[in-house]
Amino acid sequence: MDQADRGAAKILIVDDLEVNRSILEEIIRDMGYLPVSAGSGEEALQLVKKMCPRLILSDISMPGMDGYELCRILKNDNKTKNIPIIFISAYDNPKDIIKGLTLGGADYITKPFFPEVVQARVGVHLRLYEAGRELEEMNRRLHASLSEQLAQIEQEKKEVLYALAGIAARNSCYRKEHIERLKENCRILAQGMQLSPLYEDKISDAYIDTIELAAPLCDIGNIGIPLELLRKSEAFSPGEMAIVQTHTSIGAKLLSDLHVGRDYNDFVCMAVDIAHYHHENWDGTGYPEGLKGESIPLAAQIVSIVQVYCALTDKKNYSREEAFQIMEEEVEVKFNPDIFKICRKIARQLR
Repeated sequence: MDQADRGAAKILIVDDLEVNRSILEEIIRDMGYLPVSAGSGEEALQLVKKMCPRLILSDISMPGMDGYELCRILKNDNKTKNIPIIFISAYDNPKDIIKGLTLGGADYITKPFFPEVVQARVGVHLRLYEAGRELEEMNRRLHASLSEQLAQIEQEKKEVLYALAGIAARNSCYRKEHIERLKENCRILAQGMQLSPLYEDKISDAYIDTIELAAPLCDIGNIGIPLELLRKSEAFSPGEMAIVQTHTSIGAKLLSDLHVGRDYNDFVCMAVDIAHYHHENWDGTGYPEGLKGESIPLAAQIVSIVQVYCALTDKKNYSREEAFQIMEEEVEVKFNPDIFKICRKIARQLR
């Protein structure tokens, strides 16, 4: 500890006898620290609120609040619990010493005072205190560094997923802008649903942000489907259709196997739901599990509508109105009628 730090360090002395305070003040001053005195436990608490002492020397036997009670209060406060407290007392009974240490006291010095003993004990605990603070700061910096590295790793994982989703979209003959349209339109629809009494308690701002990130991964499982099937223009045979339909399970498995930190759990969970269930139909005729109605995850219901809209207006080049006329025929069959109604109302906002 350098001289500048020593000069700034305040040592609080708590004793109801002025003579004791004077002796300790002189000892502390000789060490190069700044002594601050209190004549009672109550006064000490007020002083601690105004300044943060580096260490406290407290008598035990005092009128009103004794040293034990002062220690208990300070150790129960997160702001002061780490301040070392050394008890000073004429009592040398082991039970008294044990009680003080049990309450959180750092040390115990008996009267009469020997300056060398006080200086040695105070010096040890100040060095321990400083070492503890330095360790906490090192841990904080290490944690911050690790958090930044983990965040970077998670971001890199997401970028790989989006790259795979982009390849899967191109393999399916979608235009480059397809993924951006899909994510933006899912956000717009989710925002519209948030304003509806039917969904205001289900869709938060965080949910909207998450579905915007997760929606583009809906068909990531197509990365495992043969290219000739993805680009086939004729109707699929039953065997070919069964292969194509496995893209939902492939995508969900790929995303489920992704190990991520806590900050990304919501994103991955929603992405899995979307990849696995976005081809389920409202009436239960979809795949892979034949879920029906509200048993289909809400995010998958949203993506189901938006994906068909984007496919009709992108791949098929239908106008917005033409696309909704075609989709109208699938309401209560493929689509949730309430969500479709909201989507119809905000149609002009869609890309």
